[in-house]
Amino acid sequence: MESTIALPHREHMPKWAFQLMKLSMKFRDLFISPANILNSFGIHQGDIVIDYGCGPGRYVKKASSLVGPDGRVYAVDIHELAYKCVTRLAKRKKLTNVYPVKANRYFAAIQESKADVIFVLDAFHLISQPNEFLNELHRLVKPTGRIILEDGHQKRSKTLIKVNDNKRWRIQSEKKKHIILTPRFKT
Repeated sequence: MESTIALPHREHMPKWAFQLMKLSMKFRDLFISPANILNSFGIHQGDIVIDYGCGPGRYVKKASSLVGPDGRVYAVDIHELAYKCVTRLAKRKKLTNVYPVKANRYFAAIQESKADVIFVLDAFHLISQPNEFLNELHRLVKPTGRIILEDGHQKRSKTLIKVNDNKRWRIQSEKKKHIILTPRFKT
């Protein structure tokens, strides 16, 4: 079900801020390869993956190659420029298994219990309604699926408080920069 809560300004990044973020990511990627980050997530051929908060699509190409021709990558973001960037990237690189999705608030028009893996990288700290957001991820993930949730620009303790307050997630493991969650209460 779609949330009716209006999002605050910080989740509606101005276009100039999106472009600045995109430039800073290109610079960061010179030192830390997005491909190396995804290699540690256990994504397999044929998986259905959601990159939630995909931004300009820095992980999309690698995710596409990891899931292969029988898998799918849904690149989800609330920002129109993110949607356009990923759409252009998928077309230019001929990533036929990539599906850009523009979220409406936190709701992504993707079938329920679809994803094997959902990763949220460098975005969770921006979420003002973490309970609503985590509920949407719970709707999207398969009962046997998992979420890779990066702390982003917040302390791990804050990430854990938000996750534990939701009560729909079990913390499977904690890594240096992210936690891995599995859904509770899915049948």
